[in-house]
Amino acid sequence: MAAPSGKLAGSLFVRLAGLSGATAVGLGAYGTHVLKPRAEIEHEKQVFDSANKYHFLHSLALLAAPLTRRPMLVGSLMASGMTLFCGPCYYYAMTSDPTPVKVAPYGGTLLIVAWVAMAL
Repeated sequence: MAAPSGKLAGSLFVRLAGLSGATAVGLGAYGTHVLKPRAEIEHEKQVFDSANKYHFLHSLALLAAPLTRRPMLVGSLMASGMTLFCGPCYYYAMTSDPTPVKVAPYGGTLLIVAWVAMAL
């Protein structure tokens, strides 16, 4: 199968950014209304809030992927980074199970690489 054209890749990442942004807003509401501050989960709430901030910020950044020289590369790195960084953080915050958090630094690294790829 051939790689998607620039226009098709742009459309894909704009739609993905829309879905990701909607998910970030929904999860933000969940964090505000369900994860009420309690001493025993204060750290989890902070992790959730950080994940939500990065999720929303990078959803907006994903909108710029079609404007880059390599939209498929930038968009794929950005989407993968969000998944691998925010996903384990959300999971930890909701379950108190720290096991998947070990993956988060890889997601963070992908986000950094995505920003560098955007600049090149």
